[in-house]
Parts: sequence; C-alpha cells; structure tokens
Amino acid sequence: MYNNKKWDLRFLNLAKEVSTWSKDPSYGIGAIIANNKNRLVSLGYNGYPRGIKDKGMENREEKLAKTIHAEVNAILFANRNLEDHSLFVYPLLPCSVCMSIILQVGITRVVAMVSIENNDLIERWEKSNKIGLDIAKELNIPIIIYKEG
Repeated sequence: MYNNKKWDLRFLNLAKEVSTWSKDPSYGIGAIIANNKNRLVSLGYNGYPRGIKDKGMENREEKLAKTIHAEVNAILFANRNLEDHSLFVYPLLPCSVCMSIILQVGITRVVAMVSIENNDLIERWEKSNKIGLDIAKELNIPIIIYKEG
C-alpha cells in the first residue's frame, strides 16, 4: 500500500470536513476510503439509516442504538471490493466493531487523525478503540495516527 504523508493529510482533512455533515449534536465522525493510487472511493459519516428521521439524538442510548458509524457507512456506500484500500477517519480511531468490519472487507491500512481537544470522546471510546488496535495488530494491519490540536 502506497504511504505518503501528504496524501494521508489530504484524506484526513476531507474526513474532517465530512464529519461536519453528521447531524449528531455530540460529535461528528468522518471516514474516507481510497485505493492504493490515492483515488477517492467512498466516504461516510455517523448517522441514522437512510429514511429514519433525525429525532431522538439527544437521548444517547437511543442515538447509539440507531446510529451507523462513519466507517461502516463508507464501506456500504463503496459497494465494491475494498481489498488493499486505505481507510481514513476523523476525529478518533475506529471502535472494535468497526475495526472488525474494516478488516473483514480487506482494507489493509487505517489512518486516523485524533483530535486531542475531544478528551471526553476519546475517554468514552478508549476501551473499544484499544480492542480495535489489538485486532489490527494481531493481523499486522498498520494503523497510522496523527494528532490534531
């Protein structure tokens, strides 16, 4: 897989922009999938399934039960074979469930920009993110992390 910091940052900045499209009042997550020739393949953000009204987002339990994570939305939207592709995510690492799905579809590189200004978000997802990192490590999948803020 081609590795170039300039392209990593370009795709991470795009993931940051896409994260603003989320209607989640707490935080938005953006994900970008690119092939090994640095071509954009797909994008996604966290939100409810298509056709579901964006109500109940103030209720954390209800919101979490309905929300599709940005990484999964990007995978579903791609609607193609994703072997040997990279996934870029902002502002935090993929959770353990997303990481399992990312690896199951053949993505071979994960790049994250972690916003250290979102400490409560990082703490809330810390356990799940650690499990996700362990899964990737076991399969020798590189995880590149850039810090923002």
